[in-house]
Amino acid sequence: MSAEVIDGKTFGARFQGRARQLAATFAQKTGRKPGLAVVLAGNDPASQVYVRSKVRSTLNAGMESFEHRFSSDVSQEELVGLIKQLNADPSVDGILVQLPLPKHLDEKQIIAEVDPDKDVDGITPTNAGRLVLGMDTLVSCTPLGCIMILRHLLGDMSGLNATVVGRSILFGKPMAQLLLTENCTVTMAHSRTRDLPALLRNADIVVAAVGVPQLIRGSWLKPGAIVLDGGINRLEPEPGTDRGRIVGDVAFDEALDHVKAITPVPGGVGAITIAVLLLNTVTAAYRASGIDLECSFEKSL
Repeated sequence: MSAEVIDGKTFGARFQGRARQLAATFAQKTGRKPGLAVVLAGNDPASQVYVRSKVRSTLNAGMESFEHRFSSDVSQEELVGLIKQLNADPSVDGILVQLPLPKHLDEKQIIAEVDPDKDVDGITPTNAGRLVLGMDTLVSCTPLGCIMILRHLLGDMSGLNATVVGRSILFGKPMAQLLLTENCTVTMAHSRTRDLPALLRNADIVVAAVGVPQLIRGSWLKPGAIVLDGGINRLEPEPGTDRGRIVGDVAFDEALDHVKAITPVPGGVGAITIAVLLLNTVTAAYRASGIDLECSFEKSL
């Protein structure tokens, strides 16, 4: 078996195109562009890169970008005060607090201050609860993008066995809830799971988000499975090189001989996250303005 390599860049471009269309329609109907505010505290290099990419993508989609940067010694009160201002600002439809925050800050409290209707990262307690209850809500970007890819590849997922490896609030937990919504039979695996290979050999869908390089071996995977690899891990540099290569949580080359389709790393799941963030922002804008989307955007792609 030679697996299909799922091109996340193609899906990401398609999602961004849809966000651009919806943003243009919104601007025509309301006289303003959808607005996304990004809050960055500290000098984490990866966060700096992510924020630059998010700002650039927001502008390219015909949306307003509001960027708020703070030094690493910013106080809890200052950040909470900004978020309250953004909550009240009608030109801001989405608020994203770039994580991780400096260690002296109470991350959970700051996230909880974000208006759930502007929580385009889908991580406030309110939106997490809405997802569990099956209510319409804003959902964390990467798992939502994964579900959109799975719908495209599989259509009806009812009755399929799905295993999610990892239980983070940003990926693993919302991914499991979304798969349940699709009527999959869902297993969550994590660092305390016994006999992970046995669980995976029965999984029609595998979503990896545990952060351990090449943890999942090809021989562990069920023939014909669909594998979405959300891990991003940098290996130690090889002799004569400055930087180690980036790999996922799945041993990609091994998996190619076993599965039906798999996302590469890089160029897979990571390539869709910002595009879905834009779609979430547009969705929040439409809802705040009382304008109905003609159809659910993930089903129109």
